[in-house]
Amino acid sequence: MERALPEETRQRGTAERVRSFIRQNLHDPELAPPVVAAAHHISLSYLHRIFQQESPGETVGAWIRGRHLEGARRDLADPALRGLPGHALAARWGYPRASDFTRAFRPAYGLPPTEYRFQVLPCDGA
Repeated sequence: MERALPEETRQRGTAERVRSFIRQNLHDPELAPPVVAAAHHISLSYLHRIFQQESPGETVGAWIRGRHLEGARRDLADPALRGLPGHALAARWGYPRASDFTRAFRPAYGLPPTEYRFQVLPCDGA
């Protein structure tokens, strides 16, 4: 039945399934474009092609890294996770080395993760 749909419609559906799969598997340290392509039984080149049509100028890998950074940023701002060190939160989102996380976080959000956390979370005594 899906074969009866226009190619553009099928590609949009595949792109949405890919994004959903990525969101559901963000905590998997092995999550990478080849894994995503294999999970959807499509070639890596087809994955990149449909992704470029849906998100011009952004690669699948960059989209995954962006979601990792967004998740880490949310965790840094979560008062319930205040007791966890930043490097532990970063590791949950695919950054096992704190220095790599800081290098990715600073350009995305304009300040290092520690400063970001300090700004968004009120002090304990407040």
